[in-house]
Amino acid sequence: QVQLVESGGGLVQAGGSLRLSCAASGRTFSSLYEMGWFRQAPGKEREFVVGIRWIGGSKFYADSVKGRFTISRDNAKNTLYLQMDSLKPEDTAVYYCAARRFFTTGWNDSDFEYWGQGTQVTVFV
Repeated sequence: QVQLVESGGGLVQAGGSLRLSCAASGRTFSSLYEMGWFRQAPGKEREFVVGIRWIGGSKFYADSVKGRFTISRDNAKNTLYLQMDSLKPEDTAVYYCAARRFFTTGWNDSDFEYWGQGTQVTVFV
């Protein structure tokens, strides 16, 4: 089992920055295949934001966040990060950290086995 706990959400003005953290416990990151960040805005489906493959470190970004968001990891701390810059009101959502042990094509949330509880990000004008 893997337990994921997000932190770092909050209220920020448009154009500002936030850094989300996802602390993992129960298994080391090396036992996971990929980890990612998803988000869900009110009245919308949960969507993929960014992911990272543990072997090789390849990163994958949704078009809506390319050039603004950066995913990173600290293996020693078993922590995943999401640096969010140039935030826009449309980035407002609950952000979830997720992990999966096995490869599947694409970044569908149904393919991720482990989820955090989510952290709220609100961007105001």
